[in-house]
Amino acid sequence: MKDFIFDFFNYAVFFYSSLLILSFILFSILSLRALRKRWNTYLRGYVREVIRKSPYTPGISIIAPAYNEETTIIDNVNSMLALDYPLFEVVIVNDGSTDSTLQKMIEYYRLVEVPYAYMERIKTKPYRRMFRSTLPRYKQLTLVDKENGGTKADASNAGINTAQYPYFICTDVDCILNTNALYDCIWPIISSDNRKQVIAVSGTMLMGNGCIVNKGQMEQVRMPRTPIPLFQQLEYMRSFLIGKMGWSALNGIPNVSGGFGLFDRSVAIAAGGYDGTSFAEDMDLITRMVGYMCDFNLPYRIVQVPDTCCWTEGPPGLRMLQRQRTRWARGLIQTLAIHHKMIFNKKYRQTGLLTLPYIVVFEFLAPIIECSGFLTFLYLAFTNGINWHTAWLILLSVYGFCQLLTLIIIVFDYYVGMRYSTVREYGLLMLASLLEPFIYHPFLTFFSLKGYTNYLVAHDFKWKKMERAGFKHNIKKS
Repeated sequence: MKDFIFDFFNYAVFFYSSLLILSFILFSILSLRALRKRWNTYLRGYVREVIRKSPYTPGISIIAPAYNEETTIIDNVNSMLALDYPLFEVVIVNDGSTDSTLQKMIEYYRLVEVPYAYMERIKTKPYRRMFRSTLPRYKQLTLVDKENGGTKADASNAGINTAQYPYFICTDVDCILNTNALYDCIWPIISSDNRKQVIAVSGTMLMGNGCIVNKGQMEQVRMPRTPIPLFQQLEYMRSFLIGKMGWSALNGIPNVSGGFGLFDRSVAIAAGGYDGTSFAEDMDLITRMVGYMCDFNLPYRIVQVPDTCCWTEGPPGLRMLQRQRTRWARGLIQTLAIHHKMIFNKKYRQTGLLTLPYIVVFEFLAPIIECSGFLTFLYLAFTNGINWHTAWLILLSVYGFCQLLTLIIIVFDYYVGMRYSTVREYGLLMLASLLEPFIYHPFLTFFSLKGYTNYLVAHDFKWKKMERAGFKHNIKKS
């Protein structure tokens, strides 16, 4: 009986791994087709000129929740205000900060409290007051002060309530935005054929650790120079350029990153906005919006753009990485539990039949399968139950495929316009790829399992602050 169980487990893991590899091959093919099409059709100069001159250009509200962000708040708000787009506003939501975030903004931007008829279209923790600048050059800036809601989702909802334009971008105040980001994200909406409403656009987000920032703008893009952010850079490039580009081709994007994503405000409000208790607000909102469109049988699209729209400051070490990934894992299981009725439900189209089942099998179950597989491997190794000839062949094949994916990412980066200027930068990416399975990935598996455990046993889980080093250490002096 024991032999049968181990044989069954071994075959199950083999087929599981094979299906995962096949899915990456499929996503790579779909992504390559999409990138080549964009290479041949997307002319940024033409797009910028059309949007600037059109009287029908839609306005965009940039919403950024801020909780104890005194280290980076001024640099990053300046980055948002410096965006190149004809009609936009910046809405900063001070989510009950206990540090000097609010005071720094009031002093730097000369903010004063103004009367405002706040309409609570989406329920949030109590709104306190609104500030606007007395300086004309900051006329696009609005600061909302509210009680702390415990999650980014609650603060984002307050921003949606305040926003005045038909589309909004949800970002983080630790992000440096690309000057052309709004053009890149609004174009799929403007250029759509109207047969399917584009309800959300996901922008590519990369690590800003190691980059040179000057006056809130990205001056030189570089690979991170420290291990954890470098591994994350590889992970992000793989996720956006292969995973999300592939899902976009299937119209089944699982989430629009909380770091940078554009949404149709009317659909987001109709869907109920963010779940104020969610710790995976990016996935939760997209699932809600898709559910709304499908419930009313409305055609829709969600698009991924490969262009880098923002750079985020990733966790610099294991402690902050653990805090981030346990929250993500908790949010994943939370979202799947809330929206479980959509899984394998044909009413919800690609999301119900493809995306959510894939997430359950290859994201939620992956840490559990990996951990049990590793323990089984150790047991069989100590009991001489392994065919080492075959085992090494399988391990080397999987390892080689991982390196192939990194080479594919570099090729895809060429179609986007080569983000990095030297061979050394891409050499660092390959080095991270060689070491990732042995150093970085085991920690991610452990943190995910810890997040699942927290969800099951810790009902009063609180949103914890992500400590930032800030970009000031990278500012280039003139």
